[in-house]
Amino acid sequence: MILIKYIKFNILFCLCLLFIGCDSQSQNNKIESNGVSLKILGTVQDGGIPHLGCNKTCCKDYFKKGYSKKHVVSLGISDLKENKNYLIEASPDISFQLNNFLKNGNKNLNGIFITHAHIGHYSGLTNLGREVLNSSKMPLFLMPKMTEFISTNGPWDQLVKLKNVDLKKIFNEKPIELSEGLSIIPFKVPHRDEYSETVGFKIIGPKKTALFIPDIDKWDKWDKSIKNLITEVDYAFLDGTFYDSKEINNRDISEIPHPFIIESLELFKDLKESDRNKIYYIHLNHTNPLLNFESEEYQNVVSKGYNVAAEGLELEL
Repeated sequence: MILIKYIKFNILFCLCLLFIGCDSQSQNNKIESNGVSLKILGTVQDGGIPHLGCNKTCCKDYFKKGYSKKHVVSLGISDLKENKNYLIEASPDISFQLNNFLKNGNKNLNGIFITHAHIGHYSGLTNLGREVLNSSKMPLFLMPKMTEFISTNGPWDQLVKLKNVDLKKIFNEKPIELSEGLSIIPFKVPHRDEYSETVGFKIIGPKKTALFIPDIDKWDKWDKSIKNLITEVDYAFLDGTFYDSKEINNRDISEIPHPFIIESLELFKDLKESDRNKIYYIHLNHTNPLLNFESEEYQNVVSKGYNVAAEGLELEL
């Protein structure tokens, strides 16, 4: 009898410790009510999933369901103290993403940053027009060529003429101060620049910093060291479009020279574990096995200390 009571006591004691530990962890991960946060609103490449024209297993189930909860790449940045919110990328899923981002009575959107003129990154701007939101002077933070493209090509120029948007020109490596505790620095990266330059962003909060590079050509085409940049920040959201070349069996691989994840794993293998932990692969093509958390490829990536970006994840800056 005494033994049974002893066992029961120990079980209850362990459960209490577990509860306290979990509560402590949740408190550590909680964003301060007056802090700055980053929220992942989408992780998939421009065409989304299911992907138009895809007959592969990766998309079939989604077509059968008729919907997908995986959205195209976008980030939300909030300064809770100043009640300011910014969107990075205007994806085709902007309606869902803004609904998920601007919750809990916090309805203020103060601007949109765009990396480049490929459809998954700016086509959501159409929803700002009079046919949908009919926004008033929404600040758009754009590089010079992107500003010119939006200003002189329909249907985007109508957003400017009707004052749905207010174009804010930004420049390579010039900081944009959004509030006392939040600034963003654009930096040019090599990519297919048919209509605009392509940039990544360094997002600087009062406590932490993040890199966002959803699109880039091979790392060795850049005049900067991505390894050095990773060591200088707290989070690095990096181009993870394709896991390897086996995914690309219907296009000329030279047309889409993203760094394969297996190439990035090799490049980053000598980084300290603490630096590898900063990396979140994002902008995943519909064929990318990392979208399946049970896949061998996903397990390979996380076992090496990296992360795969997950929609809804919120981090302190």
